[in-house]
Amino acid sequence: MPIFISYSHENKEFVDKLAMQLVQRNINIWLDRWELNIGDSLIDKVQDAVDGASALLVIMSKASIASAWCKKELTSGFLRELEEKRVVVMPVLLEDCDIPIFARDKFYADFRTNFDEGLKTVIEGIQKITNPFLARTKEPEYHIDWSIDWGDINGNFAIILNFVEQAKDQPFTCLTNIEALASDKATEIYNLNSKNHGEEYARSYIISVLNDYFKNINELKSVLGSEHESVKRVTVTGNSDGERYYLRIGTRRLGEDTGKDILINITGLISSAYTHMNSVLQKRPNA
Repeated sequence: MPIFISYSHENKEFVDKLAMQLVQRNINIWLDRWELNIGDSLIDKVQDAVDGASALLVIMSKASIASAWCKKELTSGFLRELEEKRVVVMPVLLEDCDIPIFARDKFYADFRTNFDEGLKTVIEGIQKITNPFLARTKEPEYHIDWSIDWGDINGNFAIILNFVEQAKDQPFTCLTNIEALASDKATEIYNLNSKNHGEEYARSYIISVLNDYFKNINELKSVLGSEHESVKRVTVTGNSDGERYYLRIGTRRLGEDTGKDILINITGLISSAYTHMNSVLQKRPNA
């Protein structure tokens, strides 16, 4: 999903400069002057863009703080933060102004004295929410850090999902490693998708196949009762004849032994990775 830029048209020159810097770094942005066409419903288009954006980059200046439109966009962004429990509003301070109360405790990108330093802060913040293969999933009682790696094994494509779960106030963590080796046909599909749609699309297609498989069966879980790794092997069939993915799923606990078994929901881990990836890449890939 794109990054929505909320700003006052009095700051058009600065916004154009910032937008071009982001586009040059392959960051997908939504800017009203680039997206709206004559006859479009201004209210509907803007609201849809705000609701569908990965985040709102809010340009704060005297003019934007006084703008009714900017206030509505900012309010919508903060409501999404409350509902989704994640960072949505990313403030950019262009000049000294009266920052709204509910934005005052946020760290902001400061462009008041140095454009390059402000741009660096913006890019670092955006990367946290726009990388489809690296993220953190937060819940009230735990969080999950995960990443996806990939490569070639004897000519066949392989993708690896790594998850580290940390429960709140618990003296242990849980590590899950899912290695998926593509069959010859699955590798052929990956190469074709990569050629026609790009590597990110091709990788996300594989995760979508795994997600579909596991959500359509009873939840796959692993019970950890010792320090030893628990290993499961699963063959996932894709959408085409001969398209298969051979999975090795290893789970283990690290840290103190509490004397209690730990239940790992493997289906939920794959689903959380797929959900994040799908939201960043905007659309679900199909073969």
